[in-house]
Amino acid sequence: MSTLLETLSTLKIIPVIAIQNADDAVALGQALMDNGMPSAEITFRTPAAAEAIRQLRAAFPAMIIGAGTVLTTDQVDQAIDAGVDFIVSPGLNPRIVQYCQARGVLMIPGVNNPSLVEQAMELGLRTLKFFPAEPSGGLPMLKAMSAVYPVRFMPTGGVSPANVKDYLALNSVFACGGTWMVPADLIEKQEWDKIGALVREAVAAL
Repeated sequence: MSTLLETLSTLKIIPVIAIQNADDAVALGQALMDNGMPSAEITFRTPAAAEAIRQLRAAFPAMIIGAGTVLTTDQVDQAIDAGVDFIVSPGLNPRIVQYCQARGVLMIPGVNNPSLVEQAMELGLRTLKFFPAEPSGGLPMLKAMSAVYPVRFMPTGGVSPANVKDYLALNSVFACGGTWMVPADLIEKQEWDKIGALVREAVAAL
């Protein structure tokens, strides 16, 4: 898992994707790969998530693929069976964390305050999602927690081109999750060139 975390740190930005039609996954993945972003976090906010992950894994074996908004053990199983590298949740559910640990998959749960960080550390976790980042106090909150706890964060939620560099400048931040380069309306319209341009801009800005 340390190698996987090193890879995520190298990528810096993980596109967070809610996909309605699994058949769009490969074309979307191609737009990401061709423009310098070989990663995707497919959220379980839509019924198409598991099949989209499965198609991405088959088409792009080297892509780093995560499952987001994972709330149940059944979704954990679906994600692993589809071929994910890591799992992300919006909050800290000890039962789901321990289930992921038992299944041997990297789990990055969401936290946004000191008590949740300490609960995560009690579960043996040192890699956490700071979510929702901006509504939870943004950079000042993250700096305050980073000064106290020996953990690393992936801020997600309100991260944008205007603040992503500031987040990534923190030593405690290994990557950021964002949706701005993969807007749902462009996915639904299959406007892969426009998505590619947004991805290129995001990569170039780093």
